[in-house]
Amino acid sequence: MAFNTRALLSACAIAALCVPATAETITIATVNNGDMIRMQGLTKDFTDKNPDIDVEWVTMEENVLRQRVTTDIATKGGQFDIMTIGTYEVPIWGKQGWLVSLNDLPDSYDVDDLLPPIREGLTVDGELYAAPFYGESSMVMYRKDLMEKAGLEMPEAPTWDFIAEAAKAMTDKENEIYGVCLRGKAGWGENMAFLTAMSNSFGARWFDMEWKPQFDTQPWKDTLTFYLDLMNEAGPPGASSNGFNENLALFQTGKCGMWIDATVAASFVTNPDDSQVADQVGFALAPDKGLGKRGNWLWAWSLGIPAGTQKEEAAKKFVEWATSKEYLELVASEEGWANVPPGTRTSLYENPEYQKIPFAKMTLDSINSADPKNPTVDPVPYVGVQFVAIPEFQGMATVIGQIFSAALAGTMDAENALASAQATAEREMTKAGYIK
Repeated sequence: MAFNTRALLSACAIAALCVPATAETITIATVNNGDMIRMQGLTKDFTDKNPDIDVEWVTMEENVLRQRVTTDIATKGGQFDIMTIGTYEVPIWGKQGWLVSLNDLPDSYDVDDLLPPIREGLTVDGELYAAPFYGESSMVMYRKDLMEKAGLEMPEAPTWDFIAEAAKAMTDKENEIYGVCLRGKAGWGENMAFLTAMSNSFGARWFDMEWKPQFDTQPWKDTLTFYLDLMNEAGPPGASSNGFNENLALFQTGKCGMWIDATVAASFVTNPDDSQVADQVGFALAPDKGLGKRGNWLWAWSLGIPAGTQKEEAAKKFVEWATSKEYLELVASEEGWANVPPGTRTSLYENPEYQKIPFAKMTLDSINSADPKNPTVDPVPYVGVQFVAIPEFQGMATVIGQIFSAALAGTMDAENALASAQATAEREMTKAGYIK
């Protein structure tokens, strides 16, 4: 049988019958935080605008996400085309050539609109290696009704001593109300993020200028002892298993007098659809000890593209969409300005509608007050507020986080926990060549 090849090709071109057109699928690894879940629900806006791209989500708990994406990018596994990563990973991975530069995002993206502290944390040698989806510091969220009942008034800039006094006064264990909820779940980005930021305000540091670990010093003893005593007296039971999401649920259901955690939580605790105490929430800066440093951190959950992905162009389109001004307006139109991802763009904080949000100014002030280059009272050789920006930190802090979580669970005292942390850090830093 003879075929008219030209006619067949023409028919294929017109009817697209020869090879079915299929959309390119990009796979995104992300964390199970509220803003990320919301983004997944709005993905249709992106796929409607980009019908040639499908999106597949892999959503994980925070500690699992960190482990999975680190393993995948270090081994060039290629499982993901976009990774949700943080301010710790981006500079290290960017320097190692593991991430795609985003310097070629279009002018309409307006990279200069990104908040300077957030943008700087995602930039290496002038190259932007991830785009921030939301930025955060940490602050005090508290129940105004319980504070009033305790006969106290929250200062805008409280001390740790006031927090301890208020926590004990607000605790009513018979009615399952606990004065304070703090991270206890083991993880370098869970309890160690909180404790490292807290320790800065107590005058502690991870290392001195010769990279010698400092867990055997008085400021770390003061930090951990204060934390354990506070949680044992005024914290919820089982606190060693509680991270961000667990404490969020406790606060939303009225079981916490105060919660010191990420500023991004403000929209969740003030949303009446989710929070039973939405109309009673107040905000204050993270506490201090009068030494010139507050216990607040600086972080951005950001979208990065691993080098070597075969779908770089499609991945960049998604990153641009998800971190744009237009995305903020999309969320605002769907769910109100209080629920837009915070902490990334100057224009958001200049928006009169957003300025009406009760936590907007406190979030911006907290972000701007964090200083990753000078995070501690005494000088240190590292950058980072709630982490140390060296590759070895992740593994080391994971182990130390387990030690401190065990102390909170009551299986060891502060002295033994700190001795174990010191030994762990000395061993790892010697092995890595920091200590000669």
